[in-house]
Amino acid sequence: MGQQQLLLIVLGVIIVGIAIVSGINLFAASAEQANRDAVMSDLLTLSSMARAYYHRPAVLGGGGDSFASFTIPAAMAQTANGTLAHIQTGHGPDHMHFEGTGTVTGTNGTDPIRIEVRITISETKVSKKN
Repeated sequence: MGQQQLLLIVLGVIIVGIAIVSGINLFAASAEQANRDAVMSDLLTLSSMARAYYHRPAVLGGGGDSFASFTIPAAMAQTANGTLAHIQTGHGPDHMHFEGTGTVTGTNGTDPIRIEVRITISETKVSKKN
């Protein structure tokens, strides 16, 4: 083969290698964002359930204007998206704090995705921890 043909082969291999590495990085970023969105969706569903519990009268199995006795349903505590947990933060019966831990490594490269949700009677605050 001529020198020009070898140069074209080497150049082609380099371009294909760069394309493969870029594709792998894009896939990893997409998987992280998909898991983050899924955990956030689970947390928002849970906060909606907690708010419905708060407004339901105690005689009907609700909280009667209190989050105090709300527990995470067993089916939601561990899902394919990750783990949801109730965090006690010392607030009164009108606040709740949940944390969702994903199954994919987060932005720091070592720990899994973590999202926290704080809910009150009227608002929901979502914060990304990793």
